[in-house]
Amino acid sequence: MAVFSSPSGSSPTQTLSLSEDERAGLVNFLQRLVQTPSPSSKEEQVAQLVIEELRSTGVEDVHVDQAGNVVARMGTGSGPTLLYDAHLDTVTVTNAEWPYNPYEAVIENGVLYGLGACDMKGSVAAMVYAAHLLTESKSDLHGNLVFAFVVQEEPCEGSALKVLLNEENIRPDWVILGEPSDMNIMRGHRGRVLFKVTVHGKSSHSSNPELGTNAITAAARLIFGIDLLSVDLPSDPFLGAGTVAVTHIESQSASLNAIPDICTFYVDRRLTLGETPTRAQAQLESIVEREGIDAEIEIVKYNSKTYTGYELSAREAFNAWALEENHELIQRLSKISRQVLGHVPVVRHWPFSTDGVYSMGETNIPTIGIGPGNPEHAHTIHDQVRLADVEQAARIYALMAMTMLKQT
Repeated sequence: MAVFSSPSGSSPTQTLSLSEDERAGLVNFLQRLVQTPSPSSKEEQVAQLVIEELRSTGVEDVHVDQAGNVVARMGTGSGPTLLYDAHLDTVTVTNAEWPYNPYEAVIENGVLYGLGACDMKGSVAAMVYAAHLLTESKSDLHGNLVFAFVVQEEPCEGSALKVLLNEENIRPDWVILGEPSDMNIMRGHRGRVLFKVTVHGKSSHSSNPELGTNAITAAARLIFGIDLLSVDLPSDPFLGAGTVAVTHIESQSASLNAIPDICTFYVDRRLTLGETPTRAQAQLESIVEREGIDAEIEIVKYNSKTYTGYELSAREAFNAWALEENHELIQRLSKISRQVLGHVPVVRHWPFSTDGVYSMGETNIPTIGIGPGNPEHAHTIHDQVRLADVEQAARIYALMAMTMLKQT
């Protein structure tokens, strides 16, 4: 593991800032990112935008890995490695009526509105312009600064980052995530596991329901029992309680006047510290056994091709994680953020899951995060980001790299 360097005696925050023209360039770049649709598995155009912008800022080592992730490197190549992580994909547009066209990137009163503005193209733009600040300032980074702009994070967090780190043989000493945090510092979040429950019944004509076994009725009994689990799920002082929710249900029958013989539903289970996917599955299986229902429970496996044709696959089971509150990585980011923001950021946890499930949850790399955008706006028709926060994030990312990769 790398050793933290001593902080510089003088603060560079006064000089490490964007000029008026550079701020205009940052805003223009962010608008183009939002105006370019990038649903999961279709990130190619946005990836190309990022590559072009990075190269225009003077970052020479930029390429696309086999999965379609954009990878940029800076620094001397010898020393510790700091990795910045942001995802290129967004969720799809909902059918609800948006207050602004989701792909227009409208700006009003210093706020940019559009799909992905918050989650997380604001951070993508900020990281690219952090690289710009570092090249313009001719900062001597003693070590490796890696920017990882990954694909398909929305449907299966951590999977593309895992490919990138393993295939590119990158071993970060620290990871900083750019997920929206309202410019607060996030040091963890709950894990999650997605279960598929298949209930078997017996088909019959609906005029003689007693001759069959209704799979929907049996599933309803299971769902009621699962709902009762939420009362007694474990809780952690920092991350809070685990949760459980049935999120989708479907059935199979010969016709609308036939008793369904199969009913399938999905369970989203959020895990707090101390819980595991195995134990969560055992809880569901105990309900099946108690009710005497013919059903199978399995953890969903994600399979999808990336835009490069790479087969991405992963079990949708991720442990909770939290970096210790007194970790020096948090202290460094707090100090730098205070210099840029003018106040001490709050240290919290994300309500949702991130690539940290791999970097910290699986490989135990010290991981924290900070990013522009309020998490409450993610995945909503009110997706938005404050432009001032995007600029401040760019400065924080650049200063953090200078601090962590400082010659000792």
